[in-house]
Amino acid sequence: MSESIVRFSEIYLATEPYIKAVGQVRIGASGIGWKAAEGETEALKGIAMPGLTIESGVLALQHDSLRRIQWQRVARGYGLRIYTKSGFLHKLDGFTADDFDTLRDAIKRLFHGLTLEARDISIKGWNWGKTDFEGTNMTFKVDNRPMFDLPMGQVSNTNLANKNEVSVEFQAPKTKNLKRKAGAVDELVEIRFYVPGTTTTGPGGKGGNADDEDGASADGEKADDGEDGEEEVSAASVFHDTIKERADLGQVSGDSIVQFPEVLCLTPRGRYHIDMFSHFMRLRGKTYDYKISYENIQRLFLVSKPDELHMMFLVGLNPPIRQGQTRYPYLVLQFVRDEEMAVDLNLQVDEAAKRFEGRLRSHYDEPLYRIVANVFKGVTDKRLIEGGSFRGYHGSQGLKASLKASEGTLYPLDKGFLFAPKPPLYIPHSDIASIVFSRVGASSSNKMRTFDLKFNMHGTQDYQFVSINREEHASLEDYMTQHGIKMLSELNETTSVTYKGMDQDSDNDGGVRKAVPAGLGGDSEDESSEDEDFVAESESDVPEEFDENYESSGDDEE
Repeated sequence: MSESIVRFSEIYLATEPYIKAVGQVRIGASGIGWKAAEGETEALKGIAMPGLTIESGVLALQHDSLRRIQWQRVARGYGLRIYTKSGFLHKLDGFTADDFDTLRDAIKRLFHGLTLEARDISIKGWNWGKTDFEGTNMTFKVDNRPMFDLPMGQVSNTNLANKNEVSVEFQAPKTKNLKRKAGAVDELVEIRFYVPGTTTTGPGGKGGNADDEDGASADGEKADDGEDGEEEVSAASVFHDTIKERADLGQVSGDSIVQFPEVLCLTPRGRYHIDMFSHFMRLRGKTYDYKISYENIQRLFLVSKPDELHMMFLVGLNPPIRQGQTRYPYLVLQFVRDEEMAVDLNLQVDEAAKRFEGRLRSHYDEPLYRIVANVFKGVTDKRLIEGGSFRGYHGSQGLKASLKASEGTLYPLDKGFLFAPKPPLYIPHSDIASIVFSRVGASSSNKMRTFDLKFNMHGTQDYQFVSINREEHASLEDYMTQHGIKMLSELNETTSVTYKGMDQDSDNDGGVRKAVPAGLGGDSEDESSEDEDFVAESESDVPEEFDENYESSGDDEE
């Protein structure tokens, strides 16, 4: 029996990126197995892969589950591509060219109906060809030879950039707990396909044959028959829909923990359906769909807008989601404060969802913003940061301000400042070197109703918030003093300053108060008394023609 087993040593498990686990491959009548070498199981932590047992470091693929086996050239010599009937693709690298004959004979002898196919890679370098979808993998082919593969499981978003262009964005690699070389690594984050032409769709809305190189439908000859319900659409839209289906980015119902329909999102703008699953959330809009892992959610904020009618819920993302070249590091959701809803959570949808039972309730009946915030807090296990003890002049949690050309609200929190809704920005107290109040001591002739706030940062770019209501100054200064934030004078940013000595509002100055820097006295007599040595002359040294006392040189001559 042992003679029928074929073994290969120093073989790498290459199914997931950044895995450098090496081990031994065994091929027998029961299937294909890979076992990590001693000390290599540590590199497998954090990986979810069908057939892989992390504790023992064994990948077991049963004979009955195998559908196709291919041999191809790879970076580590030669490798096997093993397709399962479930559509999953496994990769084993590190074989030598001499191993091909041994593998071919073993597969033909042990696995009835399977052969080892040699996969010849195209090296022409062309950027046009055709696509072929197989399971959860898409292959780009040139002259009917594969050039590169795109795993659909790594796609985070796809959209129609224009009529004939489809954009495909990829998830950031899960490098947490994985061994990788130190230093920055280049990552493919987006690829775009130009898909010309049109195709036809049947009554079910599916394209006739989206995989054809010319994009034509298999039933194209019947496209003129209106009774069949066929419709001519662009090949790019069919390609886009196929990617969404294979990447599992479309609408899914029945297997989520909870769904929140038609949630207003301020950043990025639009209304989105939010589907919460065991390991990720899905954001579905009319144009863009996003698949966001809970591991990418870094911070959660819940604050009240100054109108006291709406609540904003901010979700910090790293890496941020993208729309073309625009990055969105925060999701900003807005809710009506008085909107209430009763929601039931499906915590028995799978085994992974059961871990939320200690952090989530099965039923919620409270304001919608509170339900969404509590659900996000439970699935991500992150602290929910709410508005602190700060209250402005009118009792609100935030202050109206502008960052560059964007108007928003600045929220002084317990451990930092938050600006929302656009562009969302969080500034921790630990990153602030000092704060400078500008235009606080405006004179009575310059009746300014607002002042500016400049944040001097430690080693990063400075931020300046402008057009803050002057009435908010006293509460802001108390907040800075309470949290030990250094305040500097506008004229000399190396000198500490206090504005406690500001004059009270008076009828003459229109409510404008003057700031008195620390260590300086109030208004001196020299500033208000007239200079007795000064003799006023005429307001103008040159007589004007309308001056009745003006005498020209011609009059003197007469």
